[in-house]
Amino acid sequence: MTAEDRRAHTRAHTRADLLVAGGGPAGLTAAATAASGGLSVVLVDSGHALGGQYWRHPPAGAQMSGTDGFHHDLTAYRSLVDTISGHAETGLVDLRLGHHAWTVRRDEDGIELHVVDRRRPGADRAVVLRGRRLLVASGAYDRQLPFPGWDLPGVYTAGALQALLKGGGVAAGRRVLVAGTGPFLLPVAVGLADAGVRVVGVHEANDPRRWLRHARAVAALPGKAVEGVEYAAALLRHRIPVRVRSTVVAAHGRERVEAVTVARLDRDGRLIEGTQQRIAVDAVGVGWGFTPQLELAVSLGCELIGSEDGNAVVDVDAWQRTSVPGVLAAGETTGIGGALLAGLEGRLAAEGLLREVGCGAPSVRLRPVRRAVARQRAFSRAMREAHPVPAGWPAWLDDETTICRCEEVRHRVVREAVASGASDGRQVKQLTRTGMGWCQGRICGFAVECLARGEVPGVAAPAPASERLVAAPLTLGALARLPSHEVE
Repeated sequence: MTAEDRRAHTRAHTRADLLVAGGGPAGLTAAATAASGGLSVVLVDSGHALGGQYWRHPPAGAQMSGTDGFHHDLTAYRSLVDTISGHAETGLVDLRLGHHAWTVRRDEDGIELHVVDRRRPGADRAVVLRGRRLLVASGAYDRQLPFPGWDLPGVYTAGALQALLKGGGVAAGRRVLVAGTGPFLLPVAVGLADAGVRVVGVHEANDPRRWLRHARAVAALPGKAVEGVEYAAALLRHRIPVRVRSTVVAAHGRERVEAVTVARLDRDGRLIEGTQQRIAVDAVGVGWGFTPQLELAVSLGCELIGSEDGNAVVDVDAWQRTSVPGVLAAGETTGIGGALLAGLEGRLAAEGLLREVGCGAPSVRLRPVRRAVARQRAFSRAMREAHPVPAGWPAWLDDETTICRCEEVRHRVVREAVASGASDGRQVKQLTRTGMGWCQGRICGFAVECLARGEVPGVAAPAPASERLVAAPLTLGALARLPSHEVE
């Protein structure tokens, strides 16, 4: 064991006041606030730099420039990083980058967060971190719907297109189409165009007029409207066509995607025959919103509730506390709402903890924060209601469409399972192996649940969150190298 390993091992056996799982806006803000209030914090993130997916950065030493234009609120980000770095120098913050949380357990003394250290390629190392409390700020990932040809190389999630730009300065193609639903499509398209890509279109499956019923939520956040106008101006400047109630219904190609078929959709999300159009592309990005990463919260038994977008999310109180004592949640795990809301929730979680241990500021200082949270949550609800997954999307599928890419399960096989009596995603999984592959259902899970139920899950009956005791892959060798008293 090296000197560095011994120091890390010693820190791992010291019970911190707060473990923070996730270094995005929520986790970063919570860690900075808690440490500034005098609490010891262990901040864990799988990335090589703080910021999560929202503030994703190139690897250290990468010969890149010009990526700042892909980010928002960099002043706030740098201030948070400076705060964390300052507390790390004094020992108040134990920063664990390149560490993947793979499971968690709670006992009478607090929380044990099990992580795998992947900073050294080929030398994964399992570590157990201990804390009195845990904040789950694990973020979200792209939600996908299958369509014929979606498993061709060159078909990406919308988030993957942006991640390539932010993290590597890489444009996925020279001629790209962006489709799906939600405001997130706009920064993806504009980012690609700013990088020199020919964006041949943005295809939004829903009608923007759905926002009219949410005028109050929009008026409460005029900055959102200004941001929308700025994106509209950028789309015009780059001459990017925007098509509403339209989406990709098929991708075509031999070795990789060469073209896509787009079509107009009716009010139920079914394609309108005769409107199909084939467009040449060398890459396509599709996004249908996001799915919270709930593995840690589910493993701990946190109570979940339904969200307007059909997701199950962690139920929290006014201080971001979950139903499990000592466990808090903030950011996308409590509902998809964006980076600003995530940061505000992270601050509330930390302020509540400081208040609980007797070193918090008077609550009156948090009134503006709570008002801001209320406005952001109202806008987020409006966004989720204005951009639902089209109910008729299964009509795009043919018998041979791949539903589960890992296990290569076709649509006809899933349909046969449902006809045989499978009534939910778990039963379809047992009959067909959907969700048993490398991604453990993260890509196909939502679609399989829709096909099993015959409907898109709503707020009253969200798709149930899968329990994954192993939330991130790790090697048996990493487990074997744990000290014997760490293995149960």
